[in-house]
Amino acid sequence: MTYQPTTTSPNTYARIGGYAYLIIIITGFLGEMFVRNSIIVPGDAAATAHNLAASPTLWRLGIAGDLLMHVCDLVVMLAYIVLFWPVNRKLIVLAVLLNLVQTAVLVANKFNLVMPLFLLRNDEYLTPFSLQQLQTLSFLFIKAHSYGFGIGLIFFGCSSLVIGYLIRISAFLPGVLGIGLQIAGVCYLFNSFALILAPTISTMLFPAILLPPFIAELSLCLWLIIKGVDVAVWNEQAKISSL
Repeated sequence: MTYQPTTTSPNTYARIGGYAYLIIIITGFLGEMFVRNSIIVPGDAAATAHNLAASPTLWRLGIAGDLLMHVCDLVVMLAYIVLFWPVNRKLIVLAVLLNLVQTAVLVANKFNLVMPLFLLRNDEYLTPFSLQQLQTLSFLFIKAHSYGFGIGLIFFGCSSLVIGYLIRISAFLPGVLGIGLQIAGVCYLFNSFALILAPTISTMLFPAILLPPFIAELSLCLWLIIKGVDVAVWNEQAKISSL
């Protein structure tokens, strides 16, 4: 497969990807900090169930925001394919495949957030279960979501390592952005494996360990929106890759 020159400026794709990335960051932050953190009471199934039953619309908005975030994942992946195809075709395919697995895992994981809505509705078919049982089951699904999210981030962490490397060797984006993204990938991997292998350590590190990824990803998306890529360098690499 050879690269076919595009009449669309690479900065168009850079900015589309940057705006999609910004939506991902905003919706992800709002969903975690202002939706789930305002409803979930750590270690207290009854209080969490009470909060959720009192604010089901807010909970649903959080789920909808997460799904919008995952749609934007696909837009960012498309932008990455266009931008980094001239740099290294095999690596950008690998990065996108890893990102696709992450997105698929996180979309499927949303069912864990939907289940508490069914369990706390007081429908007649739930009468065989006591209130305490329903609250406990709801809390378990929410707990499972946090682990599903961590599992998805393993693949995103690996993708970030690859994208960070592509940025560093691209010459049309600042290498420091690539270094930052690779640091973010390491943080994601460490946090996710700690969640699975040593939950106590994960609890101690969270949320501080996610600060470097936040800074790195926000810096990258803002650079793509404001500065874009060095078009002359990108065109030269595209010309070479098409030979």
